[in-house]
Amino acid sequence: MAIKTVASNRKARHNYHILDSVEAGIVLTGSEIKSIRAGRVSLGDAYVRPEGGELWLLNLHIARYEASSYLSHEPLRPRKLLLHRRQIAELASAVAEKGFTLIPLRLYIKDSLAKLEVALARGKKLYDKRESIMRRETERAIERAVKTKEVQRR
Repeated sequence: MAIKTVASNRKARHNYHILDSVEAGIVLTGSEIKSIRAGRVSLGDAYVRPEGGELWLLNLHIARYEASSYLSHEPLRPRKLLLHRRQIAELASAVAEKGFTLIPLRLYIKDSLAKLEVALARGKKLYDKRESIMRRETERAIERAVKTKEVQRR
């Protein structure tokens, strides 16, 4: 069960409080999966929207595959996500609540299939971002101090 991460949304954990995440399949064309395997994907502006009992992935940029014909895919087309009906209903009801959104965290290949980790998240306020930055910097300072103490003892 080899998992190869192709793309990840690194800013997601900075901009959102991640509450829950699920693994979803994606409906793709042949040229899209070839481009994904080549790593030509951007999750930067992507988001998930529930519509009509289905989940749709929007703004995921998959570059055109050079070796494909003129009938290649559209880079920013909406893509359907594959989940169980119960999971879709739970996520859609959570998004209907105020302040929740669905964001993709990472795109990966699992057993030759493209999978997307979708997270239910709530946006952070500016003071939350500052707090997490301060916490990260103090942890780094502590680690540096511990490391220098270990070097001095030797």
